Amino acid sequence: MLPPRGIRVRFQPGWGVPGEKGLLGPDPRLRTLRKVLVSYPEVRHILPDRISFESTADPRLLETVAKFLERQHWLVRSVEVE
Repeated sequence: MLPPRGIRVRFQPGWGVPGEKGLLGPDPRLRTLRKVLVSYPEVRHILPDRISFESTADPRLLETVAKFLERQHWLVRSVEVE
């Protein structure tokens, strides 16, 4: 069995400071973003700075989600597919 795959998110200043909730924050834009992310059946869970996918998730899906996140300039500085 393959280990789970994931995407790590690095935030713009002010969004990912220690003690903050990152992707799990209360901002309405974050709630909408989480709804979009969990709409993919391959998403296992969302952590403050990471999205975990099933190990069977297609690598193209991870790249697609990473590109989507990169377009969220108000929140994301960079993403890394793991």
